[in-house]
Amino acid sequence: MRRTPAAALLLVVLVLPLAAGGQGSFRRPSRQAVATVDYNSHFAFTRIRYGASLARGFYGGGGWEHDYPTADKNFSAILDYISNTRVRLDGTNILDLDDPRIFENPFIYMSEPGHWTTNDGEAKNLRAFLLKGGFILFDDFEGEYEWRNMVAQVKRALPDHSFIPLDVSHPIFHSFFDIRNLNIPHPMMPTITPGFLGLFEQNDPSRRMMALANWNNDIGDYWEWSAEGLYGSDPTNDAYRLGVNYVVYAMTH
Repeated sequence: MRRTPAAALLLVVLVLPLAAGGQGSFRRPSRQAVATVDYNSHFAFTRIRYGASLARGFYGGGGWEHDYPTADKNFSAILDYISNTRVRLDGTNILDLDDPRIFENPFIYMSEPGHWTTNDGEAKNLRAFLLKGGFILFDDFEGEYEWRNMVAQVKRALPDHSFIPLDVSHPIFHSFFDIRNLNIPHPMMPTITPGFLGLFEQNDPSRRMMALANWNNDIGDYWEWSAEGLYGSDPTNDAYRLGVNYVVYAMTH
């Protein structure tokens, strides 16, 4: 992986409107035809769908599709440009947790886990995925109620594991970019304090991180609106730096 100056990342953010021209592969899928790309060993941004039978949200979800497809597409373009990772730019994945194809994608993303519910089959598959080396990022959720819900669902998969607060010294914040502070505000609620918490093998923070919770934050929203400059260049770039670091850590640990 190559380290690229921060200015280059800003340049990519500024030219994203040009990259956004061909969006044919990123149209919203129907509930019956959820978007996926064929596996070819390249990194494909993989978003987890949940609650498909609850008739909520765009495709029957409870917020899992928030910022889709623009955030997924923009982040894929950044990761492809800024690193040597081979990235699928022709499409992304939406998968259920009980889909065996999650094992083809070592990094998976879930939006709004504060409203997530899971079942025994999904919990069993998530447990196997994480223990075999997979990594899940939880993003875009706020407050104690949503935190407790996310933890309760994770404990269905890993009942003996607990989230541990992280500080900027953890290797995940230095896996590609050298992040010096975690003062990255929630894009729409800048007065709340963001939290970064990890779930580790054997509950040991010196071992591999299996899950990371971006609590009281929403880096996906930064990704979605980066081309428009809605939230300003500095926090938007920071949100991309976090995402790149998360993927590099997940792919190398």
